[in-house]
Amino acid sequence: MSSKAKSAVVLLSGGLDSMVVAGLAREAGYAIHALTIDYNQRHRIELESAARIAAHLGAAEHIVLPLDLRRFGGSALTADINVPKDGVEENAIPVTYVPARNTIFLSLCLGLAEARGARDLFIGVNALDYSGYPDCRPEFIAAFEDMANLATKAGVEGDRFTVHTPLQQMTKADIAREANRLGLDAAMSWSCYDPTPDNKACGQCDACRLRAKGFADAGLPDPTVYA
Repeated sequence: MSSKAKSAVVLLSGGLDSMVVAGLAREAGYAIHALTIDYNQRHRIELESAARIAAHLGAAEHIVLPLDLRRFGGSALTADINVPKDGVEENAIPVTYVPARNTIFLSLCLGLAEARGARDLFIGVNALDYSGYPDCRPEFIAAFEDMANLATKAGVEGDRFTVHTPLQQMTKADIAREANRLGLDAAMSWSCYDPTPDNKACGQCDACRLRAKGFADAGLPDPTVYA
């Protein structure tokens, strides 16, 4: 297999899902080009987690790209809106949704992939235990992949891009088990949307609740330090 076919761009937020996706890409034999977007998010501690994970997995490169989405706002992660602490609400898109985030981030991954000669993109979206974001659904990923192959020189010339979503149909418990199977220390990852001033996880936001439930359901210890 050519070296081009074996390099991939991984969207690495620093969260548990992105860590597991990066681990799966490495297990599949890809050289990892990790892309982390510093979008001036409230939970900036996840940027440190992304750096730890990239180093641990031996990424070929790790780009931290600044993109100040606080200028747009419109989300509890990028504006002065309280992060909800009342539990995951069924059939509702929460205020932690960042407008068009995965569309923007995957477009940046696509640009990096074309520049590097990589044709595989990995993203840790999940449609089971998640917060109801529209840009985590399989229909969105399929549509983005179609767009990627219409929008690029490589795609138009028949050198197609593939968007890999290995966690798409996993529960958070499945993802916690995968981290364990891959030998990845879940303490390297960060999930909380609203860390305390002393960098503990709040334990109450959707991300904390989903993470804690995942480890509990998997029967695995949760290494997270909650406030």
